[in-house]
Amino acid sequence: MDRLLIIGATGLVGSKVSSLAAEHGFEAYNTHNARKASLPRAYRLDISDHKATLRLVQKIQPKVIVNTAALHNVDYCETHREEADRVNIGGTKNLAEAARENNSRLIHLSTDYVFDGTRGHYSESDTPHPLQHYAQTKLESENVVSQLRNYSIARPSVIYGWSPLEATGVPSSSGKTVNFAMFVLDKLKKCETVKAVRDQYSSPTLADNLAESLLRLAKHSENGLFHTAGRSCMSRYEFAVKLAEVFGYPTKLIQPVFTSEFKQVAERPKNSCLLVDKAESTLGMRFFTAEEGARVMKDQNPLFGSL
Repeated sequence: MDRLLIIGATGLVGSKVSSLAAEHGFEAYNTHNARKASLPRAYRLDISDHKATLRLVQKIQPKVIVNTAALHNVDYCETHREEADRVNIGGTKNLAEAARENNSRLIHLSTDYVFDGTRGHYSESDTPHPLQHYAQTKLESENVVSQLRNYSIARPSVIYGWSPLEATGVPSSSGKTVNFAMFVLDKLKKCETVKAVRDQYSSPTLADNLAESLLRLAKHSENGLFHTAGRSCMSRYEFAVKLAEVFGYPTKLIQPVFTSEFKQVAERPKNSCLLVDKAESTLGMRFFTAEEGARVMKDQNPLFGSL
């Protein structure tokens, strides 16, 4: 089996990639940083450590590297710019150098936030225009990766799904503890009110679906940029309502709020929805709507009864 090195394997997306790797003919090698997990072939790695990154990649000699690691708390990045630069840009530079030296393909995870959200429904050919520092670091990381001979860049949007580590409440390196869907479902289970923004639109992306696309990109020979997001374009409020409907909770617990009422340090795009036609055609797969993704989560629910 070809060796696949998953950077950030204890995160939501990385853990899904690791669990599905064997189905795609890969032997998974996993890295973790702030979160520890009992994964096979696991190594602690801070990608901002240049020597450690090059040393580990040289030791493993992976055919493909999938980078899911990033400082992705948007507000945190706005107030901790040097740290965001060190991880999101510097760390990507280290991985790109390691991939180049070891002749590895690099699959890099970016974000829909590279767009300013003035119109939405963006394709890969649209010109990015970041609104906040997090998005700027991710766009710069895209530019770094695009200089490689063998790479793909994937842009998802509002990634969600079940994660055992997130359920424990142990924060990631960026300080985030839980994704939006798990946050909403946990509140609804406790019969607590959920306030969700009604005027920011995105394409909620099921982590399992995203992991499948990353593994297909890992086996693909084409370089380039791919939008790998859910098929629905909706507000956080609409997404929360959909989760409540699918899981059978009262939708009256979901309260819509406007961005102006919601305290956010960094500006968010009004509509960063992505078009996924290119990725679906190239990879021979279909991305889920928000309802389909929520139903997948519901089917998986017995595995996560502690939520």
